[in-house]
Amino acid sequence: MAKKKENSTNSINSQYITECDLTYAVCKTGGRWKLLILCKLENGKLRFSEIRDRISGITERMLTLHLREMEKDGLLKRTVYAQVPPRVDYGLTEIARELIPIWRQLEDWGKKHKKLVKEQLLEVDEN
Repeated sequence: MAKKKENSTNSINSQYITECDLTYAVCKTGGRWKLLILCKLENGKLRFSEIRDRISGITERMLTLHLREMEKDGLLKRTVYAQVPPRVDYGLTEIARELIPIWRQLEDWGKKHKKLVKEQLLEVDEN
C-alpha cells in the first residue's frame, strides 16, 4: 500500500481531528446512522437483525460497517455465543453510555430547531 504524503489533505485533516477533542468526538459519533444505532442500544443488547429492523432505511452493509467501526472505537461490545445457530449481540460500552444525556440534549435541541424553522417558513408563506 502506498504511503500517505505528510502534507496531503487527508493527513492534515487526520491530524486536526486528533488534536481537537470536539472534532474527534463528532467523528466517532457522527454521520447519518451512528447515533441512531447507539440510541437503539440504550435499553440493552440487541442482535443484528433487531437493530436492522428498528432502523428503517439502513442497508445491511451500512449497518455492518458502522457496527464494526464503533466496536473498533470502543463504543460497542460485540458478544458471540457458542451455540448453533451462532448468536451475536451488540451492547453499549460504559464510555458509550456516557453519551446518553448528550444525545438527549441533542434530541431536545433538534425538536426546538425543527419547530423554529417550521414557524419561520409559515411566516414567509404568509407574507
